[in-house]
Amino acid sequence: MTATIHDFHDRSPLYLQVRELIRQKALGGEIVDDSGRLMTEAELVAYFGVSRVTVRNALAPLVESGMFDRTPGRGTFLRSNQAERWVGRLLGFQEAITEAGFRPGARILDMGMTSECDQAVRDALEEPAVWQLKRVRYANDTPIAIEWAFYPPGIGAELAGRDLLSIRMYEVFEKELGLEIKAAEQVIGARLSDRDEEVALGLASTGALIAMTRVTRTSDGRAIEFLRAVYRPDYFQFSIKLNRSKV
Repeated sequence: MTATIHDFHDRSPLYLQVRELIRQKALGGEIVDDSGRLMTEAELVAYFGVSRVTVRNALAPLVESGMFDRTPGRGTFLRSNQAERWVGRLLGFQEAITEAGFRPGARILDMGMTSECDQAVRDALEEPAVWQLKRVRYANDTPIAIEWAFYPPGIGAELAGRDLLSIRMYEVFEKELGLEIKAAEQVIGARLSDRDEEVALGLASTGALIAMTRVTRTSDGRAIEFLRAVYRPDYFQFSIKLNRSKV
């Protein structure tokens, strides 16, 4: 159904409302064709019932952030896996998704103290029992990742009373808990999904997932987070900048 200007009731500027609708409807396949080509500006003007200037102001940041590729003579195409691009900076999911121009979200699957973790977690955190937090992570209401994080008990006690659906974990570490994050070791691979992951991520069948393990450390080398995560490859990519040193 064609939208009209009368559909917009939010107090925020019209171009911001249109930008969010373009993002949602493009990811939902409503305003892109089978090749991922977005409607033309004229078609978007007619579809949303707004001016060409509004469409341009709404669309430009989505192109700049990498959600769309614009090719002269061919059109504007949706990039399916633009949600996170790593270039050497250590970001939490909330930060990375927000920077990419999406609205982050979460659903908690499990949380609390546990001693039923494997040896890799115990060795990294140097604790016999740890505090765990398992969440489905969303970008604009689309489930794109499952994160299973483990923390030392003291940090877990601090986190337990906070809003774990919208928390910016690393900002809390640094600004509220006084922890100086130095670096992280991260390993990226791939594996097939299991049934629970398929349900949580809305997958129709078994498929490949990007798998990541990360240990985050403070400036004194102490591990404060052990994270395991899987990501839908159609919504996620890791872009790593490499430099060649002189031999």
